[in-house]
Amino acid sequence: MRNLLDTASLTRADAIRILDVAEDMADTQQREIKKLPTLRGKTVVNLFFEDSTRTRISFEAAAKRLSADVINFSAKGSSVSKGESLQDTAQTLQAMGADAVVIRHGASGAPRTLASSGWITAGVVNAGDGTHEHPTQALLDAFTIRKRRFGGDSRGRGLDGLRVTIVGDVLHSRVARSNVWLLTTLGASVTLVSPPTLVPQDVSGWPVTIRYDLDEAIAHEPDALMVLRIQLERMSAAYFPTEREYSRRWGLDAERLAALAPGSMVMHPGPMNRGLEISADAADSPRSTVLEQVANGVSVRMAVLYLLLAGERTGDDHRETKDDAR
Repeated sequence: MRNLLDTASLTRADAIRILDVAEDMADTQQREIKKLPTLRGKTVVNLFFEDSTRTRISFEAAAKRLSADVINFSAKGSSVSKGESLQDTAQTLQAMGADAVVIRHGASGAPRTLASSGWITAGVVNAGDGTHEHPTQALLDAFTIRKRRFGGDSRGRGLDGLRVTIVGDVLHSRVARSNVWLLTTLGASVTLVSPPTLVPQDVSGWPVTIRYDLDEAIAHEPDALMVLRIQLERMSAAYFPTEREYSRRWGLDAERLAALAPGSMVMHPGPMNRGLEISADAADSPRSTVLEQVANGVSVRMAVLYLLLAGERTGDDHRETKDDAR
């Protein structure tokens, strides 16, 4: 794997390989000493043009647990235009000898520009670009669903036959886009639920069912209900009903939680707006996977960095990782 820029281009085999390696990484994180020597001597740069404490810390923890050197480079606030800033920064990182760059950027397509520009030879991981994609979030969501549903015996498995409903601000959500493509590739059927104004203008090419009524979607007994964060910072009156109306019609409250089928899990990528898109009852219930998603995010990002920087080797390192986990 040279770069991870989206989930739309991931094959089923590639996606399952990442999830299986993440299983191995998760096993190592149950030990007293969680650190592995796999990426010793490698340098991973977290290049964030947008704030995201949760994602940055997760990538930093993943890299450090693989013994890589980590540089956190905050590019937000630069007065240089986006294109020039990205090029100048990339050339600086190239001179510093970066082996992998984890980039989060407000412009859709920025990670692909970085990966294909020739400015840098490092592998590139997309940590969220505009309203385009957030591939590692989708991978950790798929990993969480697979682990919850199939337990320890999930290696080599997809999500065939499972039903996943995603509810909320689909229009602005790169998490929703990445999940649509990845979950479908892994064999799940995906339903999107949203106010009509928060559905993208053309979803005719998306392999999804669109609904506007959350209660109707819950009646179809999804195996997982993923609640998206309402991105209030991107809203205008043209898009969004009142917060009270949204919570009443599309929020996951105690009553809707009780209506979910037995075994159905509740997911949220975080951070949560409690009382808006999700109630405390739902967020803190045994059905909730929110904290599991955070923990699984480190394992999945360890797997991505491993495959990016060490996966092309003979396979000895991966066998050592699996042996160390035992």
